[in-house]
Amino acid sequence: MIEAKHVLVVEARFYEDLADDLVAGASAVLDEAGVPFERVAVPGCFELPAAIRFAIGDGSGTGGYAGVVALGCVIRGETDHYDHICREVSRALMDLSIERCLPLGFGVLTCGTYEQAKVRAAVGGKNKGADAAQACLRMIELRRELALASA
Repeated sequence: MIEAKHVLVVEARFYEDLADDLVAGASAVLDEAGVPFERVAVPGCFELPAAIRFAIGDGSGTGGYAGVVALGCVIRGETDHYDHICREVSRALMDLSIERCLPLGFGVLTCGTYEQAKVRAAVGGKNKGADAAQACLRMIELRRELALASA
C-alpha cells in the first residue's frame, strides 16, 4: 500500500463517455489497492501536463502526491492536429515524470476512430484506465525500492 501520500487522477473530459470509462478502470485499481486519490478534470488532453504541473508546484518535489494518472483520448480527425496534440502531450508528460521523479501512469489513448477508443477505454474491454493506474502504482513502488537500495 502507498504510505500517507495519495495519487492524483487527471482526466481530460473532451470525450465524456470515454473519460468516464477510463476513470472507472483507474478508480477500481486504486480502490482495490487501498490508495486514496483525488480527481481533477481538464477540458482536453492538451491541458493534462499543465494541470499536473499546477498540482505538483514549481519546487523540486511532487506536490505531496505519490504519483499521477493521466487519462484522456485523442481521436484522429481530418487534419494533422491529432499528430501535434499526441506528440506534445506525450513529451510534456514524459518530461514532467523524468524531471520531477514523478511516477506517472500514462492513460492517454491515441486512436484512429471512436470505436477503437471505446474498446480501449471500456472496463469490460482493454481497460486502459486500469493499466495506467497499475503502471503508476508500480512506479511508486519501484521508486521506493530503489531509494531503499541506495540508502
